[in-house]
Amino acid sequence: MAEDTTVEAQTAAQPSMNILAQYIRDMSFENELAKKGVVGEVAPEVKVQVNLDAKKRSAENQYEVAIKLNVDSKSKNGGEPLFVLELEYGGVFQVTGVPDDQLHPFLLIECPRMLFPFIRRVVSDVTRDGGFPPLNLENIDFLQLYRGEILRRQEEAQKNKAEQDLPKTPLN
Repeated sequence: MAEDTTVEAQTAAQPSMNILAQYIRDMSFENELAKKGVVGEVAPEVKVQVNLDAKKRSAENQYEVAIKLNVDSKSKNGGEPLFVLELEYGGVFQVTGVPDDQLHPFLLIECPRMLFPFIRRVVSDVTRDGGFPPLNLENIDFLQLYRGEILRRQEEAQKNKAEQDLPKTPLN
């Protein structure tokens, strides 16, 4: 009987994640090339910015995670804007068995990893349907993205602390 209790305790302690829902919260695609009436072959230069957001929902162990993509494409030769894609894609996750001190990185690393293949498909379809070759996003390293943001926040906090520690001189 003691063995059954140990197995149950180990199973309960294992992290688990279920995707309850996923959706496009907001999307905008602007075909700047078509607006200007430019014709001919254009070599695009694509810039992708990624932002992540996570928040607890009112239900127990449920979290909403959003990935915000800004895709900006310009022509290599003239720097003219070709298209702009803004996409906010969200997912609702049931997360259990994750210690509180590891929940923040879990939500901003593991949950976006689960959503990414769907975002990639949406971006590909929208750019293709918008008159451009399908844009196949490269894999995003969400762990590196998370570490970079933590480092940026630490540096900003140190800078703010250093500015506060400077002696204040009265202005006459």
